[in-house]
Amino acid sequence: MSNESIIVLIAACSAVFGFTAWVGLIAVPAWQSYSRIWQRVAAVFLSLYAVVAFLVAGVALGALVVWFQA
Repeated sequence: MSNESIIVLIAACSAVFGFTAWVGLIAVPAWQSYSRIWQRVAAVFLSLYAVVAFLVAGVALGALVVWFQA
């Protein structure tokens, strides 16, 4: 198995585990907290919005680390 294959496998596993954690720990409780459909959809959307913001911040921080190490 090449180094590139290992990196792709780790990235794929991380994505699956991260998505599963988001669904189990954030999306399901947010969905169950409200009774109306539009409130449930809004809560899940806003939690997804927050996850994307953290993802962008993490990618930016990682890019800075790579930039300054090169």
